[in-house]
Amino acid sequence: MTRDSIETPPAGGPPEPAPEDAREAASSEARPVPEGASEVPQMSTDMELQPDPLDLPLPTEPPEPRAEPVEPPPELIAPEPTTPEPELVAPTTTRSGEPAEIDPRELDPDALKVVLRLHAHGHQAYLVGGCVRDLLLKRKPKDFDVATSAHPGEVRATFRNCRLIGRRFRLAHVYFKGGKIIEVSTFRANPTELMETSPEEEGAENGNGNGDEDLLITHDNVFGTAEQDARRRDFTINGLFYDVTEGRVIDYVRGRRDLDEQYIRTIGDPEIRMREDPVRMLRAVRFASKLGFDIESRTYAAMEGAVEDLPRCAPARLLEETFRLIRTGVAAPSLKLLSALDALKILLPPVDAYLKQLGKDGERTFYAFAEALDRRVASGEPLDDAILLAMLLVPISRAAPPPAESNEPGARPSVAQAIEELLAGFVQTARLPRRIAERCRLLLLAQRTLTGERRRRSVAFRRHPLFNEAMTVFEISVEATGEFREALEAWKSGEVPQARSEGAPSEGEAGRKRRRRRRRRTGRPGAPGAEATAGSAGAESNDGDGAGDDSDSGSDSESDGPDED
Repeated sequence: MTRDSIETPPAGGPPEPAPEDAREAASSEARPVPEGASEVPQMSTDMELQPDPLDLPLPTEPPEPRAEPVEPPPELIAPEPTTPEPELVAPTTTRSGEPAEIDPRELDPDALKVVLRLHAHGHQAYLVGGCVRDLLLKRKPKDFDVATSAHPGEVRATFRNCRLIGRRFRLAHVYFKGGKIIEVSTFRANPTELMETSPEEEGAENGNGNGDEDLLITHDNVFGTAEQDARRRDFTINGLFYDVTEGRVIDYVRGRRDLDEQYIRTIGDPEIRMREDPVRMLRAVRFASKLGFDIESRTYAAMEGAVEDLPRCAPARLLEETFRLIRTGVAAPSLKLLSALDALKILLPPVDAYLKQLGKDGERTFYAFAEALDRRVASGEPLDDAILLAMLLVPISRAAPPPAESNEPGARPSVAQAIEELLAGFVQTARLPRRIAERCRLLLLAQRTLTGERRRRSVAFRRHPLFNEAMTVFEISVEATGEFREALEAWKSGEVPQARSEGAPSEGEAGRKRRRRRRRRTGRPGAPGAEATAGSAGAESNDGDGAGDDSDSGSDSESDGPDED
């Protein structure tokens, strides 16, 4: 009774918007009554308070219509898994009866669900970008992306398992089981093309007041049409859309032609596109190396001119694109292209200096390491970013003279100065996590122990958490050059390899004599020749350290990577 009285509309205003079922019931009861309708509103208050049977339908029926606005959303969502089920498989033929341009069995079922649901809600939606390119080339796409006419907020309202990311460029991520993410972007227009009619606004929005010369894109969150979205992309082979409901490829930028001719070509004027975003140069290098395509001549010329604009890009973006070259398994061809473009001086200065100083021999050694790394990545073995970066720096670390180590207590061992500066720069400006830079440095230090250049206590060395990763780097290095294979087998068998200085008997004997002198005089700091022995040990890369020597000097006790926490 209390619930009914509360939900019954008061006599003043709510009777007008009352549910239609209630009003029909009231009107049907009022027809046989000879009194005027004016008595009904006067008696309404009394009728609500009295438990008259005639009043029961009025309070009991309204809750049913009131619940209808809340129940429809589940009802709309519930039938969706049943009604679209037959459509979850893309059509095998087009409307004209021709076979679909992409085999429906190659499409990702979750991406297909996203596209079909957006279509069901009245939006345009297509598979776009690299997945279309790879499917046409008979390659397995790494992921599937969707472009739609729905705004980010509308995408989020359509999918309960959706989340918006990004501040400057809003994207929607739709999550599925197993951690899979389907990225959904809204059709956007190229802001540079929209600003061509108002260069003054272009300069003001870029923040440089030089709209006619500076085309660097600083914002690109302008919504547009499907054709505008295709034309704003970087390369023709990445501007293809696939309509799963029609079974056809939509090509606004002649990307099919360049796929057939195996060319990397920018959409529009190459000079303008590279000046808009110089990072596109690195993407062109990656696609050319990954697909084995040639770079169109005008595009390549524009890439050469864009090298000087690379420092204007965010260092974090440059570092991420550099890592993508390595993670994709095309480090060797990509770095060769970047070297030809003279871009390594900005991306990896130590590598550029190494290649220029050592000439052909240095190039042969460095690219042997890069090719060995590519083979390991292609095998599917997961490699940490610290291992990837360390592999590119191992040749530089070996070629550089051993850094002078301090005998002061607590002094941190170091690698080549150029590598130390590179890692510090990545941490400070490129947002490289400090832990990755430190792990890379320790892996490089550990190589000196694994090669036998520095002798450490094997038990403590093997127990270090980075020992296995250091061994991975060492194995790839041995595969690249063929050197230190005996040392690798010794470490794998649980033994300690001989020191590199023991190759010549006289030098090895001299080394053993130095070790005996150092061990005898550790408790006699004032003994004659102690300083000379310590100095010679540091200057000669510590050839005199014994594998089981428990009385190492202060600098040696914390020298190698896996000996340091």
